[in-house]
Amino acid sequence: MSEAIHVATRKGLFLLERRKAGWGVERVSFLGDPVSMVLDDRRDGRLYAALALGHFGVKLHRSEDRGRTWTEVKAPSFPAEGAAPADPDAAKKGPSVKQIWSLVAAGERAGALWAGTISGGLFRSADGGESWQLVRSLWDRPERKGWVGGGYDEPGIHSVCVDARDPRRVFCGVSTGGVWATKDGGETWELRATGMYAEYMPPEKRDDPNAQDVHRLALSPTSPEVIWAQHHNGVFRTTDGGRRWTEVTAIRPSKFGFAVAVHPRDADTAWFVPAIKDERRVPVDGKMVVARTRDGGKSFEVLREGLPQEHAYDLVYRHGLAVDATGERLAMGSTTGSLWTSEDSGSSWRLFSAHLPPVYQVLFGS
Repeated sequence: MSEAIHVATRKGLFLLERRKAGWGVERVSFLGDPVSMVLDDRRDGRLYAALALGHFGVKLHRSEDRGRTWTEVKAPSFPAEGAAPADPDAAKKGPSVKQIWSLVAAGERAGALWAGTISGGLFRSADGGESWQLVRSLWDRPERKGWVGGGYDEPGIHSVCVDARDPRRVFCGVSTGGVWATKDGGETWELRATGMYAEYMPPEKRDDPNAQDVHRLALSPTSPEVIWAQHHNGVFRTTDGGRRWTEVTAIRPSKFGFAVAVHPRDADTAWFVPAIKDERRVPVDGKMVVARTRDGGKSFEVLREGLPQEHAYDLVYRHGLAVDATGERLAMGSTTGSLWTSEDSGSSWRLFSAHLPPVYQVLFGS
């Protein structure tokens, strides 16, 4: 089982380690700074932390000693001659990276990374973040001009899912811009969101694959043709690598949410955190719950034990739910600074803290 949990928050990066009495805070890095994303790279033991510092820009740091010390490396950025956004006003100054929203290992070769960003750019590094290249094959797609912000002012790539069996196969979730797939390591791309629908769009745009607000993607490690998606207005699942998506209608108490996690060995088991959508974005009836399916979405259990069941206003962001390599241990962090862990596949939960800064991401580490 994993012995560490990384918790990226609005005011720092917290490292939790397993102790006899349970989880405990071992270290806090970047205290006071917003940490949008963390990567625990198991290929070489490095840690990466992405910071979103507003007027001071986006920063990326790397640690060679499990977070005891950090070195700043180059953050993804658009080339000076980068393609202009569709917005003429923005074109005057060119695109810029506002936030690193996804950071993952790109295959087995140490140092190879993917980064998804706001403003809708996908970047690739071959040297552990020392340098980055904009993936022009996706950026220059004419469909990108139709992407719009989903919660943020500009579109963003929040999910980059790599097929563990073939790292050339990568799936990207865009808010708002559907699901994009490559089978050749980013040389070419295909829009794969057929079957999704956007109930908030005009009728003529409802089924447009490029208009889908995908909140989060989770690819099954052992069955990579199976992908789960938490969408703005529903849960969807594909069993053919995104060529066709089917809505999962059995989820309860609601179909809205941001987070999804899939079991590391069982593609039919997945977890979601339902909420009331749009302007409210709080748990249904003020009761914090996790929805779990073990049969591919045909039915769901609503898991409540250990979670607050009255006056709960916690929202779980896209990366705020994680499952470890065993499928038994989960962690979940909320916008109100609560962090829960589970040792029994989500059947029951234990509150670690209700006093952390708002949580952007939780991630199990070694």
